[in-house]
Amino acid sequence: MSSLTRRDFTRRSAATGAGIAIAGSAGALATAPGALAAEDPDVAGEATADGHGHGAPGYGPLVPDPEGLLALPAGFSYRVLTYSGRTRLETGEFTPSNHDGTAAFPGPRGVTLLVNNHELGGRRSRWKHPVPLTEGLVYDPAASGGCTVVEVRRGGAVAEWVGVAGTSTNCAGGSTPWGTWLTCEETEDKAGQNGMTKDHGYVFEVDPHDRRANLAPKPIKALGRYAHEAVVVDPKRGHLYLTEDAAGPNGLFYRWTPPHGFRHGRGRLRALADDAGVLKAPKCYDSGGRFVDDLSRATKIGTVYGVDWVEVPDRDARDVPVREQFDLGAVTRARKLEGMWWGDGGAYIVSSYARDESPGAQHDGQVWFYHPGRRTLTLKVRLGVNQDPDRDGAFDGPDNITVSPYGGLILAEDGDGVQHLFGATERGRTYPIARNELNAGTPEKPSYSEFTGVTFSPDGRTLYANIQSPGIMFAITGPWRRQRH
Repeated sequence: MSSLTRRDFTRRSAATGAGIAIAGSAGALATAPGALAAEDPDVAGEATADGHGHGAPGYGPLVPDPEGLLALPAGFSYRVLTYSGRTRLETGEFTPSNHDGTAAFPGPRGVTLLVNNHELGGRRSRWKHPVPLTEGLVYDPAASGGCTVVEVRRGGAVAEWVGVAGTSTNCAGGSTPWGTWLTCEETEDKAGQNGMTKDHGYVFEVDPHDRRANLAPKPIKALGRYAHEAVVVDPKRGHLYLTEDAAGPNGLFYRWTPPHGFRHGRGRLRALADDAGVLKAPKCYDSGGRFVDDLSRATKIGTVYGVDWVEVPDRDARDVPVREQFDLGAVTRARKLEGMWWGDGGAYIVSSYARDESPGAQHDGQVWFYHPGRRTLTLKVRLGVNQDPDRDGAFDGPDNITVSPYGGLILAEDGDGVQHLFGATERGRTYPIARNELNAGTPEKPSYSEFTGVTFSPDGRTLYANIQSPGIMFAITGPWRRQRH
């Protein structure tokens, strides 16, 4: 594919008058808690005086949980599938802690298979429940993290086993069209640092359907070594898109193009040469052809940037971290690039917040949509700075994300204060789905862990999500319905 030059983007923007027309089921999404998308008169008149008219999004107020775990709307319920330190693996060890990114896959005979990351970094002695070093599944015996596979059988029985061990700080990741999970290490530790015996900062593939395929774990070095967060696969073009959660300087959004003739499939990524394909970072332009140094510059929903791609000089970062290998003005950065999800023909990308480390306006969350055919980034969600994060009802710090089969997006909150799962509708409003009620602090100074791993079951009937610490996986069911257009 030829490069989208600044001149091409400027000419195309001028031809459309008000920027490039954007398609996609998420539409122009919310700019603040409960707020409307820009100038949407149809939605603006929907709510009644009490704010709960026939057009109000979501499922109503959250009902406190007598068990002190998860507040949900009336009619919804949850089930605990795994609980670190309480539930056990098939091999007898306790479920590892620090649940993070998760994906659900259909298994045989009505089984659902969930691959669950465990964000455990540094030496194993740091953690009470690291991922067990299961024989044949270990990359680095000094590392604490990895993935487990949770099998939910018809009738409700649950089993759990190790998918990969000896990896570090397994944060998010992404599912593949061929039915595997790509787990991402959010670290740049090399051998000899923090007790590690091997280099880290890679992506590994985990097959939930075939345990033998996970033996002798091998990093996919072609995807680069940096503080990986999430990854998605373009099923049409074969490109992989990856996010980097790092600062000083801010991290990058990457595109990996496979080598000519390469065909995706189970186990094929790990068989690639370390320098296979091309890894690139974005260089964005606004509709006037001006370079955009950081995504925090965008303050208006519907902002569209054209994207060129700049090759990474040394993807394995032998001497210099990847994000530091570019000259000033060469690439576009963003703070806290977090979760991604492929949907509507493109990638939804989360920037969790921006503060003084970013050159643009401060915010408490953005969601961008990358359209690979048009090579554009469009701002879909922007959360203003939450001035009172301890007050229930406001949202900040989105992290993991999924596209809902009922319309719009579902986001896991990793902000300050109260933590939620919340939705953003196709018509541009936000609403709560769940609230973490497990207080890890004191009554005087409460503390609530983030939500992670938000994903729907293959049939769309169950929403899975985690509370990261201590590490609890939930299955949430209820009267799901299509959100109003």
